[in-house]
Amino acid sequence: MNILQALILGIVQGLTEFIPISSSAHLIIVPWLFGWDDPGLAFDVALHLGTLIALLWFFAADWVRVIRAGIASIVERKIGDDLDRRLAWLLVIGCVPGGIAGVLAESKLEELFHQPNSAHRADAMIAMGVIIALLGAALFIVERIARHVRGMATLSLKDAIVVGLAQALAIFPGVSRSGATITAGLALGFEREAAARFSFLLSAPIIAGAGAKSLFDVYGELRRGALGSSELTLFAVGFLAAAISGYLCIKFLLRFLQKNSTDIFVYYRWLLSALIIVIALARG
Repeated sequence: MNILQALILGIVQGLTEFIPISSSAHLIIVPWLFGWDDPGLAFDVALHLGTLIALLWFFAADWVRVIRAGIASIVERKIGDDLDRRLAWLLVIGCVPGGIAGVLAESKLEELFHQPNSAHRADAMIAMGVIIALLGAALFIVERIARHVRGMATLSLKDAIVVGLAQALAIFPGVSRSGATITAGLALGFEREAAARFSFLLSAPIIAGAGAKSLFDVYGELRRGALGSSELTLFAVGFLAAAISGYLCIKFLLRFLQKNSTDIFVYYRWLLSALIIVIALARG
């Protein structure tokens, strides 16, 4: 991998982590289309940490307020009618399904879709293409039956569990964490901007947990001397590109969804799905 590839993949990660088109799928598709080597676990960790920084950066005021409220609820042993205290605990509850799914199944899916120095299997790519199309269809349908009337203040325990279960599906490349959670939020009647905001807040602890777990593996590689200074430079480029593009993407999407539907992302998913399947069949 060279600096240009690291930059491109960082930008791709930042853009697709928050737009409902699946970052995990794009990090597989881009190297697959251009014949690049799989960048590997360590680089993937750098990109996800970049998008985590984007989340913490953009929602810094929200996180300070929610964390303070959560600590206060523990100290006082009371949640009451405080919206921030309730949000703090709903975020914790909503992260449980995704955390369990990641622990139980993520490594097996990594073996299927991320194998350094080997080509991606055609059947795996076709399966991912089908998943991309199906989530697009779900979002298309939900957009047309949803009421779009609820705000963040109406979040309930049931909402957190439903959106959390949707987030757990994101372990499958092609589902999209933001795509699944925004779709679930819209199905529950939330306004598009509110559904996206809760989706982004809910994703931060999961991304942080997955990143911390993977960092242990990367640390082992560093101790063995498996990572050189040139690779660390590439990781820094990817990290910064993902953080900056991710921040700008969050800002864009929250504004975009205040006045627009998600249809453009649905159509993109269908076109991408068709492209993947056609190329996978052609390559055999």
